[in-house]
Order: sequence, then C-alpha cells, then structure tokens
Amino acid sequence: MKYLHTMIRVSDPAATIRFFELLGLREIRRMDSDKGRFTLIFLAAPGDEDAQVELTHNWDETGYDGGRNFGHLAYRVDDIYALCQTLADAGVTINRPPRDGHMAFVRTPDSISIELLQAGDPLPPAEPWASMPNSGSW
Repeated sequence: MKYLHTMIRVSDPAATIRFFELLGLREIRRMDSDKGRFTLIFLAAPGDEDAQVELTHNWDETGYDGGRNFGHLAYRVDDIYALCQTLADAGVTINRPPRDGHMAFVRTPDSISIELLQAGDPLPPAEPWASMPNSGSW
C-alpha cells in the first residue's frame, strides 16, 4: 500500500493555492472536468511530490461548513479486490465497492473517508463486487 494524497474541497482555489504556497507547496498538476463541473489541483512540497494535497473545486459550490470540506485520504493498493474482501470480512462497510476494478471507498470508525485505488491498470470486473450497490456516500 502507498499513501497518495489527502483531498479537501475548496471554495476559492486561488486563495487556497496562495495559502499552501506560503507553506512551501507548489502546484504539480491540474485537471478540469467540464462534464463533472469540477477542478482537481494537486500540490506538493518540492522534493516530496509523493505526498500530495488534492484541492477539489466544485464549480457550483457556494461555500462549505461543518467539516464538509474535508474529503478523504487516498492509498494505492496492489489488489483492490483482496483488500476490500479483507475489510468486509472484518466488518467494514464498503461504501463504494470496486465494481470497476479501479476504485473503492471505505470509512474509518470515525467516518473519515478512505479512497482505495488499484495500482496499475484496473482489474477485470469480478463478483461479488461488479454487481454490488453503493452502501452510502463516500
């Protein structure tokens, strides 16, 4: 398993980038989704590009309150199906099953969202995951 990033939602990307630049982080990549109406901006400290902060700007959002702006921690995993099965066997609810062999979401006991991303190419769809519905928001 490899730590990838922590995601936070932001209302003003430019102001947030300026804040993180004061801490020494720099923008390393950006992706705009016209269809999804969001922008993802990844920041990292020079020399430590593997530990990233993902800023998610939902274009239609007017502001966040009550902690809704904290998103998730993300980890790249070697076998998303095997890890999700281990978690499920231990009683963890898989909020967003890895139906596509690429991505899943689970929550900690304190409801912190954890994104799991398959290393390399997505695995072929496999049961029981392929037909499993979402168990809640992630």
